[in-house]
Amino acid sequence: MTTKVVTSSGKKKTAIARATVTKGKGRVRINKKPLEIYDPLFAKLKIDEAIMLAGDVSGEVDIDVTVNGGGIMGQASAARTAIARGIVEWTNDTDIRDGYMAYDRNLLVNDSRQKETKKFGGPGARARYQKSYR
Repeated sequence: MTTKVVTSSGKKKTAIARATVTKGKGRVRINKKPLEIYDPLFAKLKIDEAIMLAGDVSGEVDIDVTVNGGGIMGQASAARTAIARGIVEWTNDTDIRDGYMAYDRNLLVNDSRQKETKKFGGPGARARYQKSYR
């Protein structure tokens, strides 16, 4: 007998998250760390949204997420996208998918915004060096 395993991914800026959903008891781990002790609190709550919206389904699956790149909030956004996609793929339930989309589209769709590249003639993307004639 083969066990059902679903893998999904999520991105935000330069952060990339990969989630593995398997049958279990509702455990969620981010980089081998249980979600209950994940810091900072705001990032933990952001990730927890995806799990709470799923309802009873989250109690019967284990979710293991590996995240790298980016900052704390970028990683949290990428992780919640990966978790939500994994749960939707695991259940094949359109009600859950529609619920995620109604709550926040970024739970299922990657945010494609990126940092604007720095150009010559200034310290950043748009700022220019000041000039003086006297």
